[in-house]
Amino acid sequence: MPKVATLRKGPPLGFAPPGARRIAVGVEVLDGEDGSGALFLWGMASWCWSGDDVAGRRLAAVQLVDTGAATAREVAAGFGVHEPTLWRWRDSYRRDGVAGLLPKPMGPKGPSKLTEEKVAEIMALRSEHLSLREIAKRVGVSHDSVLRALGPVTEQRSTPGSELVPLAPPAERTAEREAARRGVLAEAPPVITEGASLPLAGALVVLPALFATGLVELASSVYGTGRQVAGRARSSFYGLRSLVLCVVFACVVGEPRAEGLSRIDPVAIGRLLGLDRAPEVGRLRSRLAELAREKRSGELVMALARRHVESHKEAVGLLYVDGHVRAYNGKEDISKAHVARMRIAMPGEVDTWVSDRFGDGLLVWQAPPGASLAGELKKVASRVRELVGPDARPTICFDRGGWSPKLFAELETAGFDILTYKKAPKKKEPRRAFSPQVFTDDLGHHHHYLLADRKVVLSYDAGRRRFSCRQITRLDERTGHQTEIITTRKDPDPALVAYAMFSRWRQENFFKYQRAHYGLDALDSYETEPDDPARLVANPARREADKLVKEARQSIEEAEAAEGRSAVEGHESHPEVIEAFSEARSELAAREARAKEIPSKVVLREVRPEAVRLDVERKRIMDAIRMATYNAESALARLIAPHYARAEDEARSLLREIFSASADLEIDGDRLHVRIVPLSAPRRSRALAGLCQDLTATETIYPGTGLTLVYSVKAT
Repeated sequence: MPKVATLRKGPPLGFAPPGARRIAVGVEVLDGEDGSGALFLWGMASWCWSGDDVAGRRLAAVQLVDTGAATAREVAAGFGVHEPTLWRWRDSYRRDGVAGLLPKPMGPKGPSKLTEEKVAEIMALRSEHLSLREIAKRVGVSHDSVLRALGPVTEQRSTPGSELVPLAPPAERTAEREAARRGVLAEAPPVITEGASLPLAGALVVLPALFATGLVELASSVYGTGRQVAGRARSSFYGLRSLVLCVVFACVVGEPRAEGLSRIDPVAIGRLLGLDRAPEVGRLRSRLAELAREKRSGELVMALARRHVESHKEAVGLLYVDGHVRAYNGKEDISKAHVARMRIAMPGEVDTWVSDRFGDGLLVWQAPPGASLAGELKKVASRVRELVGPDARPTICFDRGGWSPKLFAELETAGFDILTYKKAPKKKEPRRAFSPQVFTDDLGHHHHYLLADRKVVLSYDAGRRRFSCRQITRLDERTGHQTEIITTRKDPDPALVAYAMFSRWRQENFFKYQRAHYGLDALDSYETEPDDPARLVANPARREADKLVKEARQSIEEAEAAEGRSAVEGHESHPEVIEAFSEARSELAAREARAKEIPSKVVLREVRPEAVRLDVERKRIMDAIRMATYNAESALARLIAPHYARAEDEARSLLREIFSASADLEIDGDRLHVRIVPLSAPRRSRALAGLCQDLTATETIYPGTGLTLVYSVKAT
């Protein structure tokens, strides 16, 4: 036979039709229901065969190897045969041509046991999810016969003694990447990798709860999937869905920062995304920068908040508000803020967070430098009113940093109840005013308080106006300390109000958990933007002048004290001392006069012309994704509680173990089975089994595939 020319591999020319099965890079096979098939090279049909044309199918396999389009191993796996079988086909073709590829007549062992009835029985048993060995035992045929009956798809992914390939590598996506580079692919579609013991596949457990937050759907709605760049549709291998889910999966497996992708196996995350690998750090940063340039992070946060309010109406009647300082340790000139947890003032940005009554995130935005909590509460009222509608009367709970009776009156007029601690209480309540109260929370825990309940009047505007409200005081019998709570709520049970106020720790726990596991303080962008040059700031010159005044006044006070002690002891003042006092008082008056001439505020450009602020857009996009992921984790923690006795203390640690666990992925019809390996203890595995049943009942669809997720614990 003449020598076959080797096929020169070149760039892709197109795409194979939907449903084609990949053999190698640029090589796909489209199988027909009657056993027929067609071979595509770089999207172009190059060979086909009918259902009964065994020689034609074998010839296609042989020529793929002879032309160099694919390796022998790839062709053998793709056509469902062993490599020695393919070698025999090639030898027969070289020796006898196409005639050598015709099937040989049956030998003396008799006809095949795989009759039509046997094949039908095997297919029926397979639909019951039995193992291949169990099917072979019931039908009375060999394991290999079952493989042949189930067809090439099962043969490709099976090995003797198992149904799925352990640590199966994802399919290469070279053609899609080339198409994205040429600008003809908006986003690579997900292709699920079936396999056994796939690392981190347990993270797929987060999807039902995540989709309930609307994150993927709303991000697509806000930023769009077909954005225009330079007048044409945006083309990319990693689309918006892939980027969002990549951040989510990285968060739940313990690497919430973009740099964390360099510490995770990109193939493991790629399997979760339905791709061959996760995006690299630089690619993720550049794509997030593109989104940040659209200046829509606020829209995304509000869209997520609306979905949260619609889904959790029972949780938004009480809202916790607080500021969180993200400390900055870089070299840029960033305005200082007080970091309460560190008890120092240092450069940083202040974020205003609003959480629901369970502590889950609702809203977040970056506060202007120097903003007070009282000023931020006005923004909270405006945005919350937009979310809950004109008729709702939610309660806003905050700490003493928001103390302002004038603001309390404005919030009450706007249809809000307030709940806060009293600032600088003047006198204690008498012991007889307290009575024991008990409140039972959602988990059945009883909270015992000694409470005094009465009305108080707060004055403001220099005493010209008054604000009437309610004061509930808690007494700690052990220490005698009294804690005063100010509220406009009219609940007959004061214990309910006290419990709501003391539950502010939920938002503090939100901050603590986010810092530890979700990179709340991460510097997601090194970009900066100029600070407002016309913003008024404290005048350093006035600060220095006031310092000199204070030092002079303190020196005079110390000298007067010493002189007083001398007079008490019977010593007379010398004329020199009296003159020194006169000169010191004159110097103090001069310093006070000079200080008054210096303005206390100046514009920022005069004292800090290089002042900048950290970029807000990219940080806010990441905050929105992390907030939705945290809320999804919270939902899973509540869902697992009935199945786990220690859920109140260990639910989140159990979930982190699940997220990091390996799992088998298998497609059965239109269902994607996620079988998670047993956990570290039987009680944890039982809790996981209960959670899997609840999640399967949601019938969540993996985005972009039409496959319904089915969760279970892998049998051992």
